[in-house]
Amino acid sequence: MLLEFKTKNYKSFKDELFFSMIPAPKQKGLDYSVFHKEINGKIYKSLSTSVIYGANASGKTSVIEAMDVFKNIILRGNIKNSLPQNINAAADNLEMIPNIDNDKKKPVNFNIKFIEDNILFEYGISIDVGVYATKDSVREILSETLSVDNNLIFNRNTKTIEFYKINSIERYLIKNFKGNEKSLIEIAGSNINREELFLVNGFKNIFSQILVDKIINWFRNKFITICRADSLMVSPQYDREKIKFFKSSTVNDIAKIMGSINDIGYVYTDEDATSHMVSVLNKKKIFIPSNIFESYGTFRFLNTVPVLNIVLKKGGTLIIDEFDASLHPMVVMNIVKIFHNDDINVNKAQLIFNTHNPIFLNSNLFRRDEIKFVERNEQSHYSEIYSLSDFGTDGKDGVRKGEDYMKNYFVNKYGAIRNIDFSSVFERLVKTEVKSE
Repeated sequence: MLLEFKTKNYKSFKDELFFSMIPAPKQKGLDYSVFHKEINGKIYKSLSTSVIYGANASGKTSVIEAMDVFKNIILRGNIKNSLPQNINAAADNLEMIPNIDNDKKKPVNFNIKFIEDNILFEYGISIDVGVYATKDSVREILSETLSVDNNLIFNRNTKTIEFYKINSIERYLIKNFKGNEKSLIEIAGSNINREELFLVNGFKNIFSQILVDKIINWFRNKFITICRADSLMVSPQYDREKIKFFKSSTVNDIAKIMGSINDIGYVYTDEDATSHMVSVLNKKKIFIPSNIFESYGTFRFLNTVPVLNIVLKKGGTLIIDEFDASLHPMVVMNIVKIFHNDDINVNKAQLIFNTHNPIFLNSNLFRRDEIKFVERNEQSHYSEIYSLSDFGTDGKDGVRKGEDYMKNYFVNKYGAIRNIDFSSVFERLVKTEVKSE
């Protein structure tokens, strides 16, 4: 369960980007959207959903990309580049993440707070990956910290590692830790690699594989970042003579609800174990690739269903860029309501997405603290993120209960919107073409 994510000097976010899923103080209404988790006698609250608004090129996608980059760094265990394998190029090429305006090297910071298996984790790093787009820069982890249940466990810098309340995680430590504390700490301190995370290397091997496995499992299987919604789409290719067919009742039922008149299933071959979605025409076993026969929105959503299923079953956090692209608003609203439904979302799954559709600016669908805005300053070109709940309810800038959120957005009461007028550009183009003729 995600509580907070922070980053600094990441792309257009030169100042700190603070994304919180903790309910804002004094916010009331839609209480079913708030999760409660008790750890060591203290109640922690988290929102089940969040929606992000902002103009084109404001930095909305960068919020999701930053989470994805941090996730990939942790799963790799280092700040080296990897072979191209992500839609998010910055996750493979870390020289693309520092703010472009910096002439000198400045650290990029990441920090995350989450709950997994009834344990509160907070983990953060500060890294030097050079100046933007400089591939040959010497990289270094400047600092790295881990806290468990609000107890600081270690603080690593460029040369040393300091340990603090290590006994607070005694039940997770390796069996022969007690009595060998001094020697193990000395071993840890003498094995600092400037490009490798101490968490997934030294700490895991020397102190607690159990805790690190919990953290890695959460990032790999429950913290799902999708930087482009259409990246879930696949183009089926198969040999018609060798295919095998199986029907998915879940996908088929959802397709029918969305209006498809065909059965939906998957085909695969013995040579290619990868399955591909197909539509079955008129029950004649004529298999047509679904991305050709079904509507674009239907096909794209059906490819999202398995991910939604995993997140809801595991109690994960799904962060997806433009989740609503090509989808009718009623589809998205229903998914949001499923995440708000305590009878269905029993595992406390979370959904976070950005959008341009103002129809979701609805007090009956989202709490004020669930609605985020990203705005990019016209002069500095730096981005900032804030919530609707930050406006309060009093004064000329206040947003009172019952106000029309969508109307307010279009009259620029919240910012994060840009006046668009292409008339002069197209007028010039037309006149230029006329003269050339």
